[in-house]
Amino acid sequence: MDELIKTEELQQFVTELHDKELPNEPVFERAITSLDVEELSLLLEAVPIEERIKRWQQVPSEIQTSVLVEMRSQARIPILQAMDSEATDQLLQMLDAESLIELSDQLSEEWLEKALGYLDGKQKRWFESANQYDSTQIGRFVDHNILTLAANAKVKDAVRAIKRGKQNTLDHIYLLDRNNVFRGTVRVKDVLCEKSELRMVRGLIDTAIPSLPASSQFLESIDELEHADVKNLPVVDDEGRLIGRVTHPTALWLLRQHYEGLLMAKAGMAESEDLFIPVMKGARNRAIWLGINLLTAFLASWTIGFFENVLSQVVALAVLMPVVASMGGIAGSQTLALIMRGLALGQVTLGNALALCRQELGIAMINGLGWAVVIGIVAFYWFNSLEIGFVIAFAVFANIQAAAVSGVYLPLILTKFGIDPALSGAVLLTTVTDVFGFVTFLGLGTLLLI
Repeated sequence: MDELIKTEELQQFVTELHDKELPNEPVFERAITSLDVEELSLLLEAVPIEERIKRWQQVPSEIQTSVLVEMRSQARIPILQAMDSEATDQLLQMLDAESLIELSDQLSEEWLEKALGYLDGKQKRWFESANQYDSTQIGRFVDHNILTLAANAKVKDAVRAIKRGKQNTLDHIYLLDRNNVFRGTVRVKDVLCEKSELRMVRGLIDTAIPSLPASSQFLESIDELEHADVKNLPVVDDEGRLIGRVTHPTALWLLRQHYEGLLMAKAGMAESEDLFIPVMKGARNRAIWLGINLLTAFLASWTIGFFENVLSQVVALAVLMPVVASMGGIAGSQTLALIMRGLALGQVTLGNALALCRQELGIAMINGLGWAVVIGIVAFYWFNSLEIGFVIAFAVFANIQAAAVSGVYLPLILTKFGIDPALSGAVLLTTVTDVFGFVTFLGLGTLLLI
């Protein structure tokens, strides 16, 4: 219930920030006091880039690093690019090893070196350790807030360590030998319940708690954590040295990233895709998938074209019909995937639908025009008819525009009526693009060819 309330609150702020009658500065000030860091990052992603950069100036310096790390990589790039040297330098000074790992791909070599220079020796070692692993390996995502003890320590030493500082919030103690090789995990509650202060801590090692190889795939590691009777598991390198732990919050974050990636990949898009990505960049990102889809569409048309010698000129339209439907369908599915992700995270409302529609139409205009020209030329040479080339080009262009509008508004309308867009959005979108595409294509063909 709390998550639902928070989502509704986020949606309300998104709507207010897109309300031209409300000044954005005080709205965002209220958002800062009401939302947590993750929700604030989602709110920033839900506004156009120019507005995002303005609102970033209001984010308190003490939470800027956390907010930036929570944002998707593409969404944070415009903020980083807009910072002057002094602001960037202040940000770099606030980064720890885990934050720097997350931001490293968006920093130039110069800024990365400068950030490393601000880290102390321990933080730098943690960064270098995590940086050995790629984004699919669990070693890149370890948490270093751990309590370690020598394997030959006594219970009284462990109790003293537990009571020191913030370490008393941890669940486990990790034991290391003199070469820093990991020797086992001891539950804090077992230490505190032990009556003999002189007993060796290694006698309390819980052999049922496994360690995870840092080079293992994070999905495998998460599966092991899920089946373990603990909230975190130690992570070791190839030499058996402890490099950190993987926690439940990290596991949930990785799973969310993974499944968002799968959803977006179905439409040929990256998980990090920004809602308000620059139009030219968005067009480039999606053009490749549209091109691949075009090849499959022409394959279907080419198969039907084997019969062209016995078909009249009008039937040539039937040969090209799959191209119109397919191009509209894939363009619409890309927009639909982006909007559905935003709906799930509370970033998309009727308040910012118009801005998103303009954004998607801009991308559709560029891709639609480009691919319409390519398809028109192919159709012209294929059927030796300028009219057919024009008809197919116009229909493809118009259908991609219709797909963009449908991809934005269909899931919003379905949600308004209490229908899950994940279940019916794709089906309705396909119907809209097919019907609109065929009516446009065949209607124009009838006017010009008969």
